[in-house]
Amino acid sequence: MSEAGHLVEEVALPKTSRSYKLGVIGLGEGRSILSAALQSNRWELTNVCDINEEMCKLRCEEFGLTRYTRQYEDLLNDPDIEVIAIYTPDQLHGQHIKMALEAGKHVIVTKPLLPSLEEANELLRVWKLSGKHVFVGQSSRFFEPMIHQRNDFLAGRHGELDTVEAYYISDSRWFLQKDWSRQKGFSWMYNFMIHAVDLAKWYLPDIEEVFGYGHSSSNNKAYGLTVPDTMRFVMKDTEGRIAQVSGSYTKPTIKHVDPGISCTLRGTKGTSRAVYSKLLYHTHFPPEQPITHSYEEKFPYYFRFEGASHHAGEYQNYIEYFAECLDHGTTPKPDLKEGIHTIALMTAMERSMEKGQPVKVKQIMHDFSLDL
Repeated sequence: MSEAGHLVEEVALPKTSRSYKLGVIGLGEGRSILSAALQSNRWELTNVCDINEEMCKLRCEEFGLTRYTRQYEDLLNDPDIEVIAIYTPDQLHGQHIKMALEAGKHVIVTKPLLPSLEEANELLRVWKLSGKHVFVGQSSRFFEPMIHQRNDFLAGRHGELDTVEAYYISDSRWFLQKDWSRQKGFSWMYNFMIHAVDLAKWYLPDIEEVFGYGHSSSNNKAYGLTVPDTMRFVMKDTEGRIAQVSGSYTKPTIKHVDPGISCTLRGTKGTSRAVYSKLLYHTHFPPEQPITHSYEEKFPYYFRFEGASHHAGEYQNYIEYFAECLDHGTTPKPDLKEGIHTIALMTAMERSMEKGQPVKVKQIMHDFSLDL
Protein backbone atom coordinates (compact mmCIF):
# COMPACT_ATOMS: atom_id res chain seq x y z
CA MET A 1 0.00 0.00 0.00
CA SER A 2 1.30 3.45 -0.88
CA GLU A 3 1.64 6.27 1.64
CA ALA A 4 -1.70 7.67 0.50
CA GLY A 5 -3.43 4.36 1.05
CA HIS A 6 -4.36 3.59 -2.55
CA LEU A 7 -5.31 -0.08 -2.72
CA VAL A 8 -4.99 -2.58 -5.53
CA GLU A 9 -8.70 -2.86 -6.28
CA GLU A 10 -8.64 -6.13 -8.16
CA VAL A 11 -7.19 -8.35 -5.44
CA ALA A 12 -5.90 -8.29 -1.87
CA LEU A 13 -3.03 -10.75 -1.53
CA PRO A 14 0.15 -10.69 0.54
CA LYS A 15 2.77 -8.63 -1.22
CA THR A 16 6.47 -9.20 -1.52
CA SER A 17 9.01 -6.64 -0.40
CA ARG A 18 11.26 -6.68 -3.46
CA SER A 19 12.19 -3.55 -5.36
CA TYR A 20 12.00 -3.06 -9.12
CA LYS A 21 14.65 -1.51 -11.36
CA LEU A 22 13.52 1.55 -13.30
CA GLY A 23 14.80 3.48 -16.29
CA VAL A 24 13.36 6.92 -17.13
CA ILE A 25 13.32 8.69 -20.50
CA GLY A 26 12.34 12.36 -20.69
CA LEU A 27 13.84 14.29 -17.78
CA GLY A 28 11.86 17.50 -18.11
CA GLU A 29 8.40 16.06 -17.53
CA GLY A 30 10.06 13.11 -15.79
CA ARG A 31 11.38 15.21 -12.93
CA SER A 32 8.60 14.12 -10.56
CA ILE A 33 9.11 10.41 -11.12
CA LEU A 34 12.82 10.78 -10.38
CA SER A 35 11.93 12.23 -6.99
CA ALA A 36 9.27 9.55 -6.50
CA ALA A 37 11.54 6.63 -7.32
CA LEU A 38 14.38 7.92 -5.15
CA GLN A 39 12.06 8.28 -2.14
CA SER A 40 10.40 4.90 -2.59
CA ASN A 41 11.72 1.64 -1.16
CA ARG A 42 9.93 -0.23 -3.96
CA TRP A 43 12.05 1.18 -6.79
CA GLU A 44 15.71 1.41 -7.77
CA LEU A 45 16.48 4.15 -10.28
CA THR A 46 18.96 2.41 -12.58
CA ASN A 47 19.52 4.86 -15.44
CA VAL A 48 17.99 8.01 -16.96
CA CYS A 49 17.86 9.35 -20.50
CA ASP A 50 17.26 12.61 -22.35
CA ILE A 51 18.48 13.87 -25.72
CA ASN A 52 19.40 17.16 -24.03
CA GLU A 53 22.68 16.59 -22.20
CA GLU A 54 22.30 19.79 -20.20
CA MET A 55 19.01 18.45 -18.85
CA CYS A 56 20.74 15.19 -17.92
CA LYS A 57 23.43 17.08 -16.03
CA LEU A 58 20.84 19.29 -14.33
CA ARG A 59 18.89 16.28 -13.01
CA CYS A 60 22.08 14.52 -11.94
CA GLU A 61 23.07 17.57 -9.91
CA GLU A 62 19.56 18.02 -8.50
CA PHE A 63 19.06 14.41 -7.42
CA GLY A 64 22.63 13.21 -6.87
CA LEU A 65 22.56 10.83 -9.84
CA THR A 66 25.82 9.43 -11.17
CA ARG A 67 24.63 7.91 -14.44
CA TYR A 68 22.77 9.12 -17.51
CA THR A 69 22.60 8.50 -21.25
CA ARG A 70 21.41 10.35 -24.33
CA GLN A 71 20.61 7.07 -26.13
CA TYR A 72 17.26 5.38 -25.46
CA GLU A 73 18.80 2.13 -26.67
CA ASP A 74 21.00 2.12 -23.55
CA LEU A 75 17.87 1.73 -21.41
CA LEU A 76 16.35 -0.83 -23.76
CA ASN A 77 19.48 -2.97 -23.85
CA ASP A 78 20.15 -2.89 -20.11
CA PRO A 79 19.20 -6.35 -18.75
CA ASP A 80 18.87 -4.96 -15.22
CA ILE A 81 16.07 -2.52 -16.11
CA GLU A 82 12.65 -4.13 -15.66
CA VAL A 83 10.41 -1.09 -16.20
CA ILE A 84 10.81 1.94 -18.43
CA ALA A 85 8.98 5.16 -17.55
CA ILE A 86 8.25 7.36 -20.57
CA TYR A 87 7.94 11.16 -20.13
CA THR A 88 8.86 12.28 -23.62
CA PRO A 89 6.71 14.63 -25.77
CA ASP A 90 3.29 13.14 -26.54
CA GLN A 91 4.07 12.66 -30.22
CA LEU A 92 6.82 10.16 -29.31
CA HIS A 93 4.88 8.01 -26.84
CA GLY A 94 3.74 5.38 -29.32
CA GLN A 95 7.23 4.81 -30.71
CA HIS A 96 8.85 4.70 -27.28
CA ILE A 97 6.23 2.34 -25.82
CA LYS A 98 6.61 -0.04 -28.75
CA MET A 99 10.40 -0.08 -28.43
CA ALA A 100 10.20 -0.77 -24.69
CA LEU A 101 7.75 -3.65 -25.14
CA GLU A 102 9.86 -5.16 -27.91
CA ALA A 103 12.84 -4.98 -25.52
CA GLY A 104 10.89 -6.98 -22.93
CA LYS A 105 10.24 -4.13 -20.50
CA HIS A 106 7.13 -3.19 -18.57
CA VAL A 107 6.04 0.39 -19.31
CA ILE A 108 4.84 3.38 -17.32
CA VAL A 109 3.81 6.21 -19.63
CA THR A 110 2.57 9.65 -18.69
CA LYS A 111 -0.76 10.78 -20.06
CA PRO A 112 -1.82 11.01 -22.78
CA LEU A 113 -1.05 7.47 -23.84
CA LEU A 114 -1.15 8.60 -27.49
CA PRO A 115 -1.96 11.85 -29.32
CA SER A 116 -4.33 9.97 -31.67
CA LEU A 117 -5.58 6.47 -32.47
CA GLU A 118 -3.36 6.03 -35.53
CA GLU A 119 -0.85 3.86 -33.65
CA ALA A 120 -3.32 2.04 -31.42
CA ASN A 121 -3.70 -1.25 -33.29
CA GLU A 122 0.04 -1.65 -33.77
CA LEU A 123 0.61 -1.01 -30.08
CA LEU A 124 -2.04 -3.59 -29.17
CA ARG A 125 -0.32 -6.13 -31.42
CA VAL A 126 3.11 -5.57 -29.89
CA TRP A 127 1.69 -5.51 -26.36
CA LYS A 128 -0.10 -8.86 -26.79
CA LEU A 129 3.11 -10.47 -28.03
CA SER A 130 5.20 -8.99 -25.21
CA GLY A 131 3.29 -10.28 -22.19
CA LYS A 132 4.27 -7.06 -20.39
CA HIS A 133 2.23 -4.40 -18.62
CA VAL A 134 1.57 -0.89 -19.91
CA PHE A 135 0.38 1.47 -17.18
CA VAL A 136 -0.88 4.97 -18.00
CA GLY A 137 0.10 7.45 -15.28
CA GLN A 138 -3.21 9.26 -14.80
CA SER A 139 -1.86 11.08 -11.79
CA SER A 140 -5.10 12.69 -10.64
CA ARG A 141 -6.41 9.29 -9.55
CA PHE A 142 -3.55 9.18 -7.06
CA PHE A 143 -3.99 12.56 -5.39
CA GLU A 144 -5.04 12.43 -1.73
CA PRO A 145 -8.63 13.79 -2.00
CA MET A 146 -9.32 11.63 -5.08
CA ILE A 147 -8.07 8.54 -3.25
CA HIS A 148 -10.48 9.14 -0.37
CA GLN A 149 -13.31 9.83 -2.82
CA ARG A 150 -12.61 6.54 -4.61
CA ASN A 151 -12.55 4.63 -1.34
CA ASP A 152 -15.91 6.14 -0.36
CA PHE A 153 -17.31 5.23 -3.78
CA LEU A 154 -16.08 1.64 -3.50
CA ALA A 155 -17.59 1.44 -0.01
CA GLY A 156 -20.97 2.38 -1.49
CA ARG A 157 -21.33 5.62 0.46
CA HIS A 158 -22.73 7.47 -2.57
CA GLY A 159 -25.45 4.89 -3.15
CA GLU A 160 -26.38 4.59 -6.82
CA LEU A 161 -24.14 6.99 -8.72
CA ASP A 162 -26.21 9.28 -10.96
CA THR A 163 -23.96 12.07 -12.26
CA VAL A 164 -20.27 12.97 -12.46
CA GLU A 165 -19.03 16.52 -12.92
CA ALA A 166 -15.35 16.90 -13.69
CA TYR A 167 -13.40 19.95 -14.75
CA TYR A 168 -9.87 21.19 -15.18
CA ILE A 169 -9.72 24.99 -15.21
CA SER A 170 -6.32 26.68 -15.19
CA ASP A 171 -4.35 29.52 -16.73
CA SER A 172 -1.68 27.31 -18.27
CA ARG A 173 -0.07 29.70 -20.74
CA TRP A 174 3.19 29.00 -18.92
CA PHE A 175 3.11 25.53 -20.51
CA LEU A 176 3.38 27.07 -23.97
CA GLN A 177 6.92 28.22 -23.17
CA LYS A 178 7.92 24.61 -23.97
CA ASP A 179 8.87 24.54 -27.64
CA TRP A 180 7.29 21.15 -28.35
CA SER A 181 3.91 22.30 -27.01
CA ARG A 182 3.48 24.63 -29.98
CA GLN A 183 4.27 21.96 -32.55
CA LYS A 184 1.76 19.96 -34.56
CA GLY A 185 0.01 17.45 -32.36
CA PHE A 186 -0.27 19.53 -29.18
CA SER A 187 -3.78 19.58 -27.73
CA TRP A 188 -5.19 21.18 -24.60
CA MET A 189 -7.64 18.29 -24.45
CA TYR A 190 -4.95 15.58 -24.56
CA ASN A 191 -2.49 17.34 -22.27
CA PHE A 192 -4.76 19.00 -19.72
CA MET A 193 -8.45 18.18 -20.03
CA ILE A 194 -7.61 14.46 -20.11
CA HIS A 195 -7.43 14.61 -16.29
CA ALA A 196 -11.11 15.54 -16.10
CA VAL A 197 -12.04 13.10 -18.87
CA ASP A 198 -10.26 10.27 -17.07
CA LEU A 199 -11.98 11.02 -13.77
CA ALA A 200 -15.41 11.01 -15.45
CA LYS A 201 -14.59 7.76 -17.26
CA TRP A 202 -13.23 6.20 -14.05
CA TYR A 203 -16.69 6.41 -12.52
CA LEU A 204 -18.74 5.97 -15.70
CA PRO A 205 -16.59 3.55 -17.73
CA ASP A 206 -19.35 2.79 -20.25
CA ILE A 207 -19.78 6.27 -21.73
CA GLU A 208 -21.35 5.68 -25.14
CA GLU A 209 -22.14 9.16 -26.50
CA VAL A 210 -20.67 12.65 -26.21
CA PHE A 211 -21.72 16.12 -27.30
CA GLY A 212 -19.84 19.35 -26.82
CA TYR A 213 -18.43 22.61 -28.07
CA GLY A 214 -14.94 24.04 -28.20
CA HIS A 215 -13.48 27.48 -28.89
CA SER A 216 -10.02 28.88 -29.57
CA SER A 217 -9.59 32.27 -27.89
CA SER A 218 -7.39 35.13 -29.04
CA ASN A 219 -5.04 34.34 -26.13
CA ASN A 220 -4.61 30.85 -27.57
CA LYS A 221 -4.17 32.07 -31.14
CA ALA A 222 -1.44 34.45 -29.98
CA TYR A 223 0.74 31.35 -29.53
CA GLY A 224 -0.09 30.09 -33.01
CA LEU A 225 -2.55 27.48 -31.73
CA THR A 226 -5.89 26.76 -33.33
CA VAL A 227 -6.92 23.76 -31.19
CA PRO A 228 -9.67 24.73 -28.70
CA ASP A 229 -8.52 26.10 -25.36
CA THR A 230 -12.06 26.17 -23.93
CA MET A 231 -14.31 23.08 -24.07
CA ARG A 232 -17.62 21.98 -22.56
CA PHE A 233 -19.08 18.47 -22.93
CA VAL A 234 -22.04 16.38 -21.84
CA MET A 235 -21.63 12.59 -21.89
CA LYS A 236 -24.09 9.71 -21.47
CA ASP A 237 -23.31 6.15 -20.47
CA THR A 238 -25.18 2.97 -21.43
CA GLU A 239 -27.46 3.32 -18.38
CA GLY A 240 -28.38 6.91 -19.21
CA ARG A 241 -26.24 8.43 -16.47
CA ILE A 242 -24.67 11.79 -17.23
CA ALA A 243 -21.18 13.26 -16.97
CA GLN A 244 -20.23 16.89 -17.51
CA VAL A 245 -16.62 17.64 -18.44
CA SER A 246 -15.19 21.14 -18.80
CA GLY A 247 -11.84 22.76 -19.50
CA SER A 248 -10.34 26.24 -19.98
CA TYR A 249 -6.60 26.95 -20.25
CA THR A 250 -5.49 30.40 -21.42
CA LYS A 251 -7.58 32.84 -19.39
CA PRO A 252 -7.07 34.25 -15.89
CA THR A 253 -8.66 32.13 -13.17
CA ILE A 254 -10.19 32.87 -9.78
CA LYS A 255 -7.89 30.57 -7.85
CA HIS A 256 -9.82 30.43 -4.59
CA VAL A 257 -12.91 29.39 -6.57
CA ASP A 258 -11.32 27.32 -9.34
CA PRO A 259 -8.88 25.01 -7.53
CA GLY A 260 -7.66 23.42 -10.78
CA ILE A 261 -9.13 19.93 -11.06
CA SER A 262 -12.43 18.95 -9.49
CA CYS A 263 -14.47 15.75 -9.49
CA THR A 264 -18.01 15.73 -8.05
CA LEU A 265 -19.99 12.51 -7.59
CA ARG A 266 -23.73 12.77 -6.97
CA GLY A 267 -25.50 9.61 -5.83
CA THR A 268 -28.75 8.53 -4.22
CA LYS A 269 -27.17 8.41 -0.74
CA GLY A 270 -24.56 11.15 -0.87
CA THR A 271 -22.43 13.63 -2.75
CA SER A 272 -18.70 14.30 -2.69
CA ARG A 273 -16.22 16.65 -4.33
CA ALA A 274 -12.48 16.06 -4.51
CA VAL A 275 -10.24 18.90 -5.67
CA TYR A 276 -6.68 19.50 -6.85
CA SER A 277 -4.32 21.21 -6.09
CA LYS A 278 -5.92 22.04 -2.76
CA LEU A 279 -5.77 19.03 -0.46
CA LEU A 280 -9.49 19.24 0.30
CA TYR A 281 -12.31 16.71 0.07
CA HIS A 282 -15.92 17.83 0.58
CA THR A 283 -18.59 15.26 1.50
CA HIS A 284 -22.25 15.04 2.41
CA PHE A 285 -23.31 11.53 3.34
CA PRO A 286 -26.57 11.89 5.31
CA PRO A 287 -27.29 11.61 8.16
CA GLU A 288 -23.81 13.13 8.54
CA GLN A 289 -23.63 16.88 8.12
CA PRO A 290 -21.54 18.25 5.22
CA ILE A 291 -17.83 17.92 6.03
CA THR A 292 -14.66 19.37 4.51
CA HIS A 293 -11.71 17.04 5.02
CA SER A 294 -8.31 18.71 4.86
CA TYR A 295 -5.02 16.94 4.14
CA GLU A 296 -2.86 20.06 4.04
CA GLU A 297 -0.27 18.39 6.27
CA LYS A 298 0.66 16.24 3.25
CA PHE A 299 1.55 19.22 1.05
CA PRO A 300 5.33 18.53 1.35
CA TYR A 301 4.76 14.92 0.28
CA TYR A 302 2.78 15.82 -2.83
CA PHE A 303 4.46 19.06 -3.90
CA ARG A 304 8.24 18.88 -3.59
CA PHE A 305 9.42 21.70 -5.87
CA GLU A 306 8.08 24.75 -7.72
CA GLY A 307 4.95 24.96 -5.61
CA ALA A 308 2.14 22.88 -7.07
CA SER A 309 3.39 22.78 -10.67
CA HIS A 310 5.03 19.41 -10.11
CA HIS A 311 3.36 16.77 -7.98
CA ALA A 312 5.80 14.00 -7.17
CA GLY A 313 3.64 12.52 -4.41
CA GLU A 314 1.05 11.37 -6.94
CA TYR A 315 3.81 9.77 -8.97
CA GLN A 316 5.17 8.01 -5.91
CA ASN A 317 1.68 6.72 -5.13
CA TYR A 318 1.21 5.36 -8.62
CA ILE A 319 4.60 3.71 -9.00
CA GLU A 320 4.09 2.02 -5.63
CA TYR A 321 0.63 0.92 -6.80
CA PHE A 322 2.30 -0.43 -9.96
CA ALA A 323 4.83 -2.31 -7.83
CA GLU A 324 1.94 -3.88 -5.89
CA CYS A 325 0.37 -4.98 -9.16
CA LEU A 326 3.65 -6.57 -10.23
CA ASP A 327 3.84 -8.27 -6.84
CA HIS A 328 0.34 -9.74 -7.21
CA GLY A 329 0.42 -10.46 -10.92
CA THR A 330 -2.57 -8.16 -11.46
CA THR A 331 -3.21 -5.65 -14.23
CA PRO A 332 -2.51 -2.00 -13.27
CA LYS A 333 -5.26 0.42 -14.23
CA PRO A 334 -5.50 2.31 -16.45
CA ASP A 335 -3.78 -0.24 -18.67
CA LEU A 336 -3.14 -0.08 -22.40
CA LYS A 337 -6.68 -1.05 -23.39
CA GLU A 338 -8.29 1.44 -21.03
CA GLY A 339 -5.86 4.10 -22.19
CA ILE A 340 -6.78 3.48 -25.83
CA HIS A 341 -10.49 3.59 -24.99
CA THR A 342 -9.93 7.00 -23.34
CA ILE A 343 -8.28 8.23 -26.55
CA ALA A 344 -11.29 6.89 -28.49
CA LEU A 345 -13.58 8.84 -26.17
CA MET A 346 -11.58 12.02 -26.75
CA THR A 347 -11.60 11.38 -30.50
CA ALA A 348 -15.40 11.29 -30.27
CA MET A 349 -15.26 14.56 -28.33
CA GLU A 350 -13.12 16.14 -31.07
CA ARG A 351 -15.50 14.91 -33.76
CA SER A 352 -18.49 16.29 -31.85
CA MET A 353 -16.86 19.73 -31.69
CA GLU A 354 -16.20 19.61 -35.42
CA LYS A 355 -19.67 18.41 -36.43
CA GLY A 356 -21.74 20.15 -33.77
CA GLN A 357 -23.67 16.98 -32.99
CA PRO A 358 -23.53 13.95 -30.66
CA VAL A 359 -21.01 11.23 -31.52
CA LYS A 360 -21.04 7.57 -30.50
CA VAL A 361 -17.82 6.14 -29.10
CA LYS A 362 -18.60 2.85 -30.85
CA GLN A 363 -18.46 4.67 -34.19
CA ILE A 364 -14.93 5.81 -33.42
CA MET A 365 -13.94 2.27 -32.48
CA HIS A 366 -15.40 1.01 -35.75
CA ASP A 367 -13.70 3.68 -37.83
CA PHE A 368 -10.29 2.73 -36.43
CA SER A 369 -11.00 -1.06 -36.47
CA LEU A 370 -10.41 -1.26 -32.74
CA ASP A 371 -11.49 -4.34 -30.79
CA LEU A 372 -10.73 -3.97 -27.08
